[in-house]
Amino acid sequence: MTRYDYPGAPAQRDEGRGAAVFALVRAWAAGIVVLLFTEYLQATLVYDYLASDDRLETFLGRLLLIHLPNAVCIALAAWAAGRLHRDPFRDAPIQHLAAAFAVPVAAQALNMSLQWDGLAAEGLLMSNAVLVVGCVAGYAADRLQED
Repeated sequence: MTRYDYPGAPAQRDEGRGAAVFALVRAWAAGIVVLLFTEYLQATLVYDYLASDDRLETFLGRLLLIHLPNAVCIALAAWAAGRLHRDPFRDAPIQHLAAAFAVPVAAQALNMSLQWDGLAAEGLLMSNAVLVVGCVAGYAADRLQED
C-alpha cells in the first residue's frame, strides 16, 4: 500500500488480519439478503399468480416460470455480493469469485440436498445451468460496473 504523507491526504487504514474475512462475510450477507428477498418475491408473485398446472406441464412453461426467474434471483444475489466486496480485496480474483459465487452455490447445494428424492434429470440439469448462467450474469454486471 502507498502511504500518503502530505497534508490533507486521505488517511489509509491499516488492514488487520481479519479484514479479508470480514469483507467476504459482508459480501455473503448481502448476497443472502438479496437472494432471500428475490426468491420470496418469486414465490409469492410468480408461483402464486402466474404458475398453474397447465402452464408448468410444458418445458417452455417451466423455463419461463421457474428457471428464468431463478436465474434473475441468482444473478442479483451474485451482483450484490460482488458489489459489496470491498477494495482492496476485490482486486484478488479468487477472493472476489468466492465473494460473488459462494451464496448462490451454497443455496443450490442446500436446495439439491433437500429435494434430492423427487429430482428429475431435467430439474437437475436445468437448475445447474441456471446457477451457472445466473452467476456469470451477476459477475459480469459487477465487473461492468467496475469500469
